[in-house]
Amino acid sequence: MNDWPEGWSGDNRAGRYGRGSASAQPESARVMRQVRRGAVPPPGPGPSAPPHAGGVPRQPSYVDGQGHGGYDSGYNTGQVYGGPGGRGPAGGGPGGGRPAPDWRRRIKWTAITVVTALVVTTVGTYFWADSKLNREVDLSKVIDRPEAGEGTNYLIVGSDSREGMSDEQKKDLHTGSAEGKRTDSMMILHTGDNGSTLVSLPRDSDVEIPSFVGSESGKKYAGTGRHVKLNAAYAEDGPELLVRTVEFNTGLRIDHYVEIGFAGFANIVDAVGGVEIDIPQDIKDKKSGADLKKGKQTLNGEEALAFVRTRYALAGSDLDRTKNQQKFLSALASQVATPSTVLNPFKLYPTMGAGLDSLIVDKDMGLFDLAGMFWAMKSVSGGDGTSMNMPISGSVGGNLKWDDAKVKKLVEQLRNDEKVTVSGN
Repeated sequence: MNDWPEGWSGDNRAGRYGRGSASAQPESARVMRQVRRGAVPPPGPGPSAPPHAGGVPRQPSYVDGQGHGGYDSGYNTGQVYGGPGGRGPAGGGPGGGRPAPDWRRRIKWTAITVVTALVVTTVGTYFWADSKLNREVDLSKVIDRPEAGEGTNYLIVGSDSREGMSDEQKKDLHTGSAEGKRTDSMMILHTGDNGSTLVSLPRDSDVEIPSFVGSESGKKYAGTGRHVKLNAAYAEDGPELLVRTVEFNTGLRIDHYVEIGFAGFANIVDAVGGVEIDIPQDIKDKKSGADLKKGKQTLNGEEALAFVRTRYALAGSDLDRTKNQQKFLSALASQVATPSTVLNPFKLYPTMGAGLDSLIVDKDMGLFDLAGMFWAMKSVSGGDGTSMNMPISGSVGGNLKWDDAKVKKLVEQLRNDEKVTVSGN
């Protein structure tokens, strides 16, 4: 039986208005096979469907892909895209939507990534900073050393080195152009279980130069009982002889040595954005370049260097200067240790770079030792420690004479890591 209207055949259907037809006549509406969404009857022979009333035969269904299943008289059974069995988000089959994100897994891997990045950054920073320390001082060359006591003792030295400074910098910082290096300040910082103690050693202190081994020559020089100002020991044979002289005249063993020059000091201050300090009086000194007003203010590198070097404009001369140096260094340590510096990489790394590049330390000094020194200095400024000058009893030959009885008691308390009760000048 022919299912097509009169005059139509399978050949006609295949040859007219289809794809690739050469006829200019537009393709008429085509009767599309309908998709049955209901239950599918099993395939098999059945009665032929009667011709469609309009002359168009009923078309096979796509239900089973073989033309079986009868005629679907509607588009669907009411189901919509995304319903059960569909391909939308609610579908449960292999064609369904994306599975819900596994947030626990994402949080876990995010945490692992962050921790790994922090560890890598921390380790990298440590080795970078450690490589910048200038470990030039060999304390093994110091002979006849006192026994080690409790706690840790640092000898902190500010030198007047102009090394690496341009003529313009020397002019701006009022350093002059003297060759070589001399000590501009010397302090002993003791750290221990009973707080920190910062003791300034006036550079005009009267001391005896003991026997020592030359830092460069390796030759031993016998002591002759010669008395000089303390800063002369440094000028004569550098850090090793200075440590030897301090240990001989105090009886206190020095564990670590730290030195910084003029330019390095100013660079550190500028790197942290200046240091706030309360200046006790107006200061004007042509030699240091200081021109400061009394009161709380923030000093930049140039102003800070002038402040800690000033002595001629102060009533107590070198003794007042050492007090100002202690005060400023403690304030600087506090500024470096603030969260605004430590947690800000744009400030932390320049500060570390400026400081580490300009420091000269002993060969056994590590970053943790250096960090311990800064925290101890911060505690002094915070009121948890003691700052003082070495006790002075008078002068001899223009040099400042230490008070032997007080110095002996002070050293005993420091060696035993006891609370310091001795007062200085």
